[in-house]
Amino acid sequence: MDLQQLLFLFRDDARTQELLQHLQPSQARVLLRGTIGSSVNFIAASVFLQSDFTQVIIANDAEDAQYIQNDLQNLLEKKEILYLPASYKKAYSFSEQNNHHILLRAQTLNALLNAKKGGEIIVTFPDALQELLVRKEKLIENTLFLKTGEKINVDFMLDLLIEYGFNRTDFVYEPGEFSIRGGIIDVFSFGNELPYRIELFDDEVESLRTFDPETQLSERKISELTIIPNINAHFTQETLATLFEFLPDKTVLWFRDYAFFKELIEKQYDKALEEFERINNSSNKKKETEHPFFGKTLNQLFIAPDDLIKELEKHRIVLTSPLTPLQMERGSLVKDETGVRLIHYNQQPQPSFGRNFDLLIQDLQQHQKNHFQNFLFAENPRQIERFQHIFADKKAEIKFHPCYIDLAQGFIDKDLQIVCYTDHQIFDRYHKYKTKAGFNRTKAISIRQLKDLNPGDYVTHIDHGVGTFSGLEKITVNGQTQEMVRLIYKDQDLLYVNINSLHKISKYTGKEGHVPKINKLGSDAWTNLKNKTKSKVKDIAAELIKLYAQRKVAPGFAFHKDTYLQDELEASFMYEDTPDQIKATADVKADMEKPHPMDRLICGDVGFGKTEIAIRAAYKAVTDRKQVAILVPTTILAWQHFKTFSARLKEQGVVVDFLNRFKSAKEKKETLEKTKEGKIDILIGTHALLNKELLFKDLGLLVIDEEQKFGVSAKEKLRHLSANVDTLTLTATPIPRTLKFSLMGARDLSNIMTPPTNRIPITTEVQVFDMKTIKEIIEFEVYRGGQVYFVHNRVKDLIEMEVMLRRLVPDVTIKSAHGQLEGDQLEDIMLQFINGEFDVLLSTNIVESGLDIPNANTIIINNAHHFGLSDLHQLRGRVGRSNKKAFCYLLAPPKSTLTDEARKRLQTLEEFSDLGSGFQIALRDMDIRGAGNLLGGEQSGFIADIGFEMYHKILDEAIQELKYTDFKDVFKEQIEEQKQFVYDCTIDTDVEMLIPLEYVQNTEERLRLYTELDEIQNEESLQKFAKKIEDRFGKLPKQINELFDGLRIRWIAKKIGFERIILKSGKLRCYFLDNPKSPYYDSPYFPRVMAHIQNAKKKCVMKQSGNSLILVYDNIKTMHETEVIFKEIDEKVFA
Repeated sequence: MDLQQLLFLFRDDARTQELLQHLQPSQARVLLRGTIGSSVNFIAASVFLQSDFTQVIIANDAEDAQYIQNDLQNLLEKKEILYLPASYKKAYSFSEQNNHHILLRAQTLNALLNAKKGGEIIVTFPDALQELLVRKEKLIENTLFLKTGEKINVDFMLDLLIEYGFNRTDFVYEPGEFSIRGGIIDVFSFGNELPYRIELFDDEVESLRTFDPETQLSERKISELTIIPNINAHFTQETLATLFEFLPDKTVLWFRDYAFFKELIEKQYDKALEEFERINNSSNKKKETEHPFFGKTLNQLFIAPDDLIKELEKHRIVLTSPLTPLQMERGSLVKDETGVRLIHYNQQPQPSFGRNFDLLIQDLQQHQKNHFQNFLFAENPRQIERFQHIFADKKAEIKFHPCYIDLAQGFIDKDLQIVCYTDHQIFDRYHKYKTKAGFNRTKAISIRQLKDLNPGDYVTHIDHGVGTFSGLEKITVNGQTQEMVRLIYKDQDLLYVNINSLHKISKYTGKEGHVPKINKLGSDAWTNLKNKTKSKVKDIAAELIKLYAQRKVAPGFAFHKDTYLQDELEASFMYEDTPDQIKATADVKADMEKPHPMDRLICGDVGFGKTEIAIRAAYKAVTDRKQVAILVPTTILAWQHFKTFSARLKEQGVVVDFLNRFKSAKEKKETLEKTKEGKIDILIGTHALLNKELLFKDLGLLVIDEEQKFGVSAKEKLRHLSANVDTLTLTATPIPRTLKFSLMGARDLSNIMTPPTNRIPITTEVQVFDMKTIKEIIEFEVYRGGQVYFVHNRVKDLIEMEVMLRRLVPDVTIKSAHGQLEGDQLEDIMLQFINGEFDVLLSTNIVESGLDIPNANTIIINNAHHFGLSDLHQLRGRVGRSNKKAFCYLLAPPKSTLTDEARKRLQTLEEFSDLGSGFQIALRDMDIRGAGNLLGGEQSGFIADIGFEMYHKILDEAIQELKYTDFKDVFKEQIEEQKQFVYDCTIDTDVEMLIPLEYVQNTEERLRLYTELDEIQNEESLQKFAKKIEDRFGKLPKQINELFDGLRIRWIAKKIGFERIILKSGKLRCYFLDNPKSPYYDSPYFPRVMAHIQNAKKKCVMKQSGNSLILVYDNIKTMHETEVIFKEIDEKVFA
């Protein structure tokens, strides 16, 4: 039986038929008594399957609504479930609107307008339902319809868009924006989740497409479109109505909790009234003009609670929570109990198994015995496979029907004899609903800002050092226009860089706030610094490669393949594995199964699941009767790991112990003896593990956490300890992905870049420092049984802050901590906090590293505007480490008084509330920290001098050189396969090759396209790029095709062995590699190139100038002719 058949069970159920019967009268009232969890959504889906009722499901709040929408969308895959959110970013806070929500509201209205017949399903909640909408006829009147082949007046259309409240921008990212580029108009309507691209031929609509605002690329062709105005703007009282005006007569309203609904609409109305009074009494009217309420009345925005109730009463109503007699008296919904039809459901909630598979198996077997059918819901097929493996390994004969979707809550229906369990409840995981992502300008732009160059930015040129970017400039060479990048160096010296050499410059990225030293053109300082950096980098890289090569030949222990015990442990992990985690786990296991010792480094952000990988590796070692040592830098971390490992491996019967200063001499001695006898499987400790007295019976795995925090002597002892033992190192500073590739031959690295999918996004809010707000925040967290971090980064007034907080919340226990305390004292306070002995930890930013307290789920950061972005990100990562909702409050002065930088930082943090990709962008100093940790602290100084990108280029070069010189034997296979010996080729030409200004007017965009083009490495990517810009800007001009040819020439030239090409005044000069010691001259390719040139159709001359060997062709006018010559050489030599 599959999901479809389960739905049919509900559809054909006698109770569903009874419900449909009761819903026939136009003012029917039905109470479903005893429904549990997601069963209500199965019933609503069954009503949809066999009637044409439009259903409005009114949840208790926005979160509840999104879970319901998620369930219904999963159950009725082909039907779009509409969602009507509130227009505002936060409940009861009306100062900021959410454009994505306004878009979803307009989309819902659009769908209702165009619905051919009934049968729509809309999920909403009280706040959203109370907001007024534009009247139906007014919306139709203000909607623009377009079809392909239609003729339009462009000027009239632009005037209309501006009248509709749209803003003209260079590029379209969010609803309510439009842009024009030649014959292409982009519009983001409020009625569609993606923006439209309208391509014109003169005044005729040639094609209509939707496009992705993040990539700006077309998604699919459409034949017609509707452009809907902002439904929240420019409408008067007469043109406003409620959602009910858009609903057909045959509508059913579903309430989760009717009494609660009434309370909420009254509360929202009162809060809105307060806000209106505040604006009207404000002394600074100018400041309030941005407020969505400005210039409006309350009746233009919200319907009064009593009027809303009257509207509701005209429709059929289904209640899924029983009304008490008191509620019946208070609400006019039902006059007496006889007016309500009762349908009884005999259901139970899914029991809690606490991740105990034996309990789950007993429960399912009992149901099976009673002739119930078991259904297990999991979106990820791997979870279902895990269930099957575990049941098979435990020899439990359990029949169950897999359903590959997510459900919010499991339930048991005794009448239908079905058991529906969700995997996230079995594993005690947080279940996250999926929503349509909103696009927004700050997100799209901050993703690009990382690479974007703006005038005034520092850049590093590989040959000339650090200068300042000053824009693009057109220059005429031999009568042809060229575009150059203009850089300013010390003493206002100018350097023009050809757009074909963009790869030689990179935006300077150093630690936040660090200002680099500008170089002087023509001086030796830059060359010396570059050479010094290179020789240092070479030493480090050589050391790494040497160690790596030694380990590859040393004998080790090959662990056995996984058993079912390993499967069971991995299945019980609280979060769903991310792709990176799956890969890292597989890599670690594969390394452990090899006959030589493992040496793998796992890098990943705070809370991305590194410890879990260590637990799995440790368990694998223990199942092979080996011992595991886990080395950590601090006592607290030892204690935390002890708790984590013990909790995770409790069911498996693994003996875990620890060594740290909290143990008495007697206890330590006992632990040492047990370890020597092999009675302890996993031993966790600080430097004490490096003690000579500590002997293992049979050590199989060493795990090192935060390696960068150990000194040189500790590392020496480690090498001795781990010579033939598998070693796994963990670090919380992410190693940049690019650096990972450079170090491929020096270290086995696994990078965990993706956050756990069902980690709860941390609700982040920027607030002004306000006693009342702080009191509410602390009390809310403490009363729900949690703990609070309060970060105040000034030691001198930490005591005053503590006194103030104690006065503010007298019944809450508070302790303070800072980095100037004695180590032991600090650790004692932290341990008390971990053990829940007090409620609020007031501290400086020392909490930034390493503490993992699942019970602390609120962090308040005072003076957040003084912190860098990565510090704020690290601090915020302290909370949200369990399946409880987490909060981060950034206290800062009013936004109007902050600098642009600080405002942007706080806004970015608020926007990217979930961990992950969007966030990595802003964290370049994390990359720099990561490189510093991996390659030694002094390297951070070099990175600061030359910038991270340039450092990275030098590291690449150093490793390449080492592979061909000192470590020829280690990389023998790689060298033999290699066909390319030139890593950079510059082109200097008077051919007009550029992106014309009339084609792309925006300078930043032209530079971005040049940079992107410069990084392309093959024909397939080049074709994609060509398609992309043609899609965005129209037919490609001749100059861009010349640019493309220039790029193709560069690829082939590098292969042939040319490092410089000059094409000017009809003469083509090709310069061979300058370094006579290059392995290129010893390879079989150089003689073949020489032989071909002598016999080639196109005559050429070979010249020698100093060290340079130059090939010269006459009468070559275009890039295309050059490409033909090069292709011929390529085919003859490398075929």
